[in-house]
Amino acid sequence: MRYIYSLMFVAALGLSCETETREEAGSDSSADALQLTDGKNIDQLLGKYVPVRLTTDLTALSDKQRQMIPMLIDAAKIMDELFWYEAYGEKEEILGKIQDDKLKQFVNINYGPWDRLDGNNPFIGGINAKPAGANFYPEDMTKEEFEAAALDGKKGLYTFLRRAEDGELKVVPYHVQFATQVKKASGLLKQAAALAEEEGLKNYLNKRAAALLNDDYQPSDLAWMDMKENQLDVVIGPIETYEDQLFGYKAAHECYVLVKDMDWSKRLDKYAAFMPELQQGLPVPAKYKAEEPGSDAQLNAYDVVYYAGDCNAGSKTIAINLPNDEEVQLQKGTRRLQLKNAMRAKFDKILVPISEVLIAEDQRQHITFDAFFGNTMFHEVAHGLGIKNTIDGAGTVREALKEHSSALEEGKADILGLYMIRQLHEKGELDADLKDYYVTFMAGIFRSVRFGASSAHGKANMIRFNFFKEQGAFTKDEESGTYSVNFEKLEAAMAALSEIILTLQGDGNYEGVATLVGEKGKIGEELQADLDRLSDAHIPVDVVFEQGVEVLGLGE
Repeated sequence: MRYIYSLMFVAALGLSCETETREEAGSDSSADALQLTDGKNIDQLLGKYVPVRLTTDLTALSDKQRQMIPMLIDAAKIMDELFWYEAYGEKEEILGKIQDDKLKQFVNINYGPWDRLDGNNPFIGGINAKPAGANFYPEDMTKEEFEAAALDGKKGLYTFLRRAEDGELKVVPYHVQFATQVKKASGLLKQAAALAEEEGLKNYLNKRAAALLNDDYQPSDLAWMDMKENQLDVVIGPIETYEDQLFGYKAAHECYVLVKDMDWSKRLDKYAAFMPELQQGLPVPAKYKAEEPGSDAQLNAYDVVYYAGDCNAGSKTIAINLPNDEEVQLQKGTRRLQLKNAMRAKFDKILVPISEVLIAEDQRQHITFDAFFGNTMFHEVAHGLGIKNTIDGAGTVREALKEHSSALEEGKADILGLYMIRQLHEKGELDADLKDYYVTFMAGIFRSVRFGASSAHGKANMIRFNFFKEQGAFTKDEESGTYSVNFEKLEAAMAALSEIILTLQGDGNYEGVATLVGEKGKIGEELQADLDRLSDAHIPVDVVFEQGVEVLGLGE
């Protein structure tokens, strides 16, 4: 069965972005309509995604809370437009040259003409490779020119690099580049804050509204960590740096509108208390775990009712660990948000079908939603472990590892998430069979690596897959074409890879990480053949959302 992307998503894209735009990245400058690259089939491309209606039970919310949701969604739509500019440039510049509705749908899914599930390869004729720096930097800027430029704020999370009239580089803050848009988004957050009945949420929304206007996000990050009784939540602004694959410096805009599952969140609270103990037990010398995780870390479960921007591009996020600010993390810890409804959709529609093709029949009983939820949750928790600043005092790990920092951090979270599960299981804090977590984790590698090895998550998955393969953590039966986990060797490989990653981070070893990514961050021929079997079985790679006030039953 082929799944065609819903037109509801196109309608949800909202406002036009009043910003300067770069030239199209190698696009055909003729007036002819842009066409799909020869040899590609648009139904097959759209068939990578299965539509999911993004809903939740809103009956427990008050009238004011239900009134807030459309305001937050309108703010999210603005973040969507800002991310379009960051990822590509002016959206209408390309969509206006496409006549085929299905092709427009696929461009919208990818926020540009590059397939995010195919290594960012262009799928429209006449389009060149995606710039590694997306639209954060001038397309003709070299790394050497950037490094040589004496400009305050050039490495800032919230600045663009642009050409001045004399051709030299200049820094443009986000709140200047997007002055019209952030003013409107800020106003919407203030309107929602006026309706907020919980003081923590009201305080956060007002501080976040101010942050959009001046790019000072730390006060609102601290306020976000302080609020704990709120049933509505919104994650909004420039947050993750995945889109900047040139340096990994620039944060991209996104938004999640969330409804907290209060009962599930209470069940998860207890795990945060183990963070200091788990940090001290990491399998590395003391200097690589000298930092103490914030004691106010939180675990919460949510149903997400709207995605926009970075988190909605290509593969969809199912869990979040924020804030990213290292100072806030050390002072307050982080909040881990498990997006339960999106997670369930991926488990049912993607992970279970994958396991039926690639996991040995005698281990399939270990594929469970609870294990999938747990692996995803502890991945996010594990972001808080390890080290945020290099041991030589030179700066943050993120700054030292540059464009490789995100891939290594995701790899750390995956592997230390498993470490945490094993430790908590030994303490009697997790009741399920440990084999459930390990086999579900193995199936999860196949699910995640299909996102493409160009993404941070994809590279992390490939490094782990290839390392585990070398260590004998799994075996493949050539007759059935299915994989079995060797539980003892997996645990040994898990400890070994943890030590490698944590040491590279602590040392700020850019060259070492580049070598690791270069050698192991690739999809081999045998694995590619297995992934092709999943495509031949018409198993979707990811989900795409039908979302908005109408889907939630909040339309007029």
